[in-house]
Amino acid sequence: MTSPEVRDRKFFDDRVAAAFDARVAPLEALIADAEPVARACHAMAERFHRGGKLIVFGNGGGSTDAQHVSVEFVHPVIVGKRALPAISLTADVATMTGVARRVGFAEVFAHQLRYLATPDDIALGLSEDGRCDNVLRGLEKARALGLLTVALVGGDGGDIARSRSVDHVLGAASTDPRVVKEVHVTTYHVLWELVHVFFEHPGVLTGEVMSR
Repeated sequence: MTSPEVRDRKFFDDRVAAAFDARVAPLEALIADAEPVARACHAMAERFHRGGKLIVFGNGGGSTDAQHVSVEFVHPVIVGKRALPAISLTADVATMTGVARRVGFAEVFAHQLRYLATPDDIALGLSEDGRCDNVLRGLEKARALGLLTVALVGGDGGDIARSRSVDHVLGAASTDPRVVKEVHVTTYHVLWELVHVFFEHPGVLTGEVMSR
């Protein structure tokens, strides 16, 4: 008969293995998407090169990610890296709640983009399942204004992944919100890194180079 200690050890070993296994496939999928990620970074670098800024938004954990992305670009933690302009639409609680009260929560990002964005800018929306109405509305408004639109989504990508208003969809291949968030953090750190690679070599910021 198996002792309680052995059963407990096997239970915890199985749980540990399952926790790590749940993260393997999504990260391998991200690696497999290296080309789409690189193309999104190249397009973002072109916008920065033209004087544009990055505008980031999301809900819940995505709202903190939006602020994380913004500070990565504005205040790089790696000494010597150039700061690039970025803002998070979730950082101004007064504006968000004011817009939500007056015109509804679905418009909290679209409304701000209408008044803060310029056509050279980049809109980056985060949604763990691709079904955030306000993130979709923000990306739609951004595209209508001429911005480059990038979405980080999870699961099947939902309405955001299927929207024609999104130029670059980067997905986390998981339905577990914890794993999705972890993959998103890795993804936007890669975005930051590769944008700098392109931006620091302005000679490659042409469509011809990336189309070869």
